[in-house]
This record gives sequence, structure tokens and C-alpha cells, in this order.
Amino acid sequence: MSWQGQISTIIRHLVNDIDSSTYKYTDKRIETTALVAAQLVTLEVDLGNTYTINVEQCALSPDPTETATRDNAFINLVSIKSACIILGSEVRTESSNAISIKDGPSAIDLRGVASTLIVLYKELCGKYDKMLLDYRAGNSIAGQAILGPYSPGSDYAGRNQGHSGQRGGYLH
Repeated sequence: MSWQGQISTIIRHLVNDIDSSTYKYTDKRIETTALVAAQLVTLEVDLGNTYTINVEQCALSPDPTETATRDNAFINLVSIKSACIILGSEVRTESSNAISIKDGPSAIDLRGVASTLIVLYKELCGKYDKMLLDYRAGNSIAGQAILGPYSPGSDYAGRNQGHSGQRGGYLH
């Protein structure tokens, strides 16, 4: 399966557009959104591979989903960024439709749709920001590079490790 199939499937799951009989977004829209997101991601982070992105031709080279050169970080960042772009578009669309009508005892209130989408948008984009920060930090555990055998506090961690026979506080 090429990048179009794999990344598009991930994006469809993130935006809950998975029923093929009633797709809200065409394959072309999902793919071009992925390429726009790929262009933005390459501006935000230095990746291991250099990608050639052509939105007009709907082309991405090299294919990040090929087994030999699979780039999971790129795939994940682009997929989540694409979902943020799509949900941002949905927020703008629904915000213009957010109306409240009252006529006597009857009422129609569509403001809740936009507010729910805004919550989803912020949550997903927050996850993207965290994933981007984690990637930039090398996916390391916070403090792992700081705590070593000669770091302040490492002797305290070693004393309080317990009696399991492990050398506590030291990273191997």
C-alpha cells in the first residue's frame, strides 16, 4: 500500500470518516490535505529524510510508508497535522452555522455543534504539539539525559531504590 492508502486511512480514522459508503471527504481532498500538512511539518521539524512534496501533482517522494525506508514519525506527524487542518475547516464552517432561534416555546440551538468541534480541534492539535515536541526532544524520557552517576541527587535515588540488587539511580 502506498502513502496515499496508509496516511489517508489514518486521517480518516482521526476525523471519524471511516464508512466508505458515506465518505464526507473525497480521497483527493484527504491526499492533498496530507501533502499540505507534510509541507508544514517539514518546515517545523528536521526529519531524517528529505521529502519532495508537490501538492498540484499530488506527489510525495520518497514514499514514507515503504518498508525499507519507513518513517513513522513523518507518517504520524503528517496524519495528525492533516486531521487538525480538516477539523479547523469544520470549526470555521460550523461556526458560521452556529445559530440560536427561539419562537415562543420552540427553540433551535446549533451553537453546541461548533463548541464540540472546537474542543476536538484543540485536543487533537494539542496532541500534535506534544508529538512534535517529543520528536524534537528525540523521544527521550524527561530528565533521562540529566540524571547520571555524578549528577546531584543521583546518590539519593540510589539509596532509595530498595534492596533488589539493582544499582538505583544510574542509567545504563
